Amino acid sequence: MKPNYLVIPALTFLIASFGSWLTGQGMNWYKTINLPAWTPPGSIIGTVWTVIFILATISALIVWNRCYTEKNFWLIIFIFIINAFLNVGWSYLFFNLNLIGPAIIEAGVLGLSVLALIILIWPYSAAAAILLLPYMLWVFFATYLTYSIWLLNK
Repeated sequence: MKPNYLVIPALTFLIASFGSWLTGQGMNWYKTINLPAWTPPGSIIGTVWTVIFILATISALIVWNRCYTEKNFWLIIFIFIINAFLNVGWSYLFFNLNLIGPAIIEAGVLGLSVLALIILIWPYSAAAAILLLPYMLWVFFATYLTYSIWLLNK
C-alpha cells in the first residue's frame, strides 16, 4: 500500500480534530451571541463537515495518485495545505478570538482557496474537482452565515 493512503487521511483527521477542538473551546461564547433563525443546528454542521472532510480526502488522494508527475502538482498540494490552515484559522478567529469581522474575510479566502483547487484540479481529474464542490458551497454558505452573525452582534 502507498504511504499516501495513510498519510493523507491521517492529516485530514488531525486538521478536522484540531478545528473541532478549537470550535469546542468557544462554544460558551457562541451560546451567548445572536444567531440568525436559519442557523443550522450543531449536529447538522458537524455532519456536513465530516462529509466534506471525507470528500476532500478522496479528492486529495486522487490528485496525489493521478497528478504526481503533472507540472501543477506541487501548486495544488500547496493550496491544499493553505486551505487546511485557513480552515483551522476560521475556527480560531471565530470561536477563540471572537473576531467575527475578520472571520468573514478569512472564510471568503477559504472559499476562494477551494475554488482555486477545483479550477486547478479539473484538467487532471473532473471527479476529484467535483468532490470539492460541496466544500466550496458550504464555505460560501458559512461565509454568509458568519456575515449575518456579525450583523446581528455588531
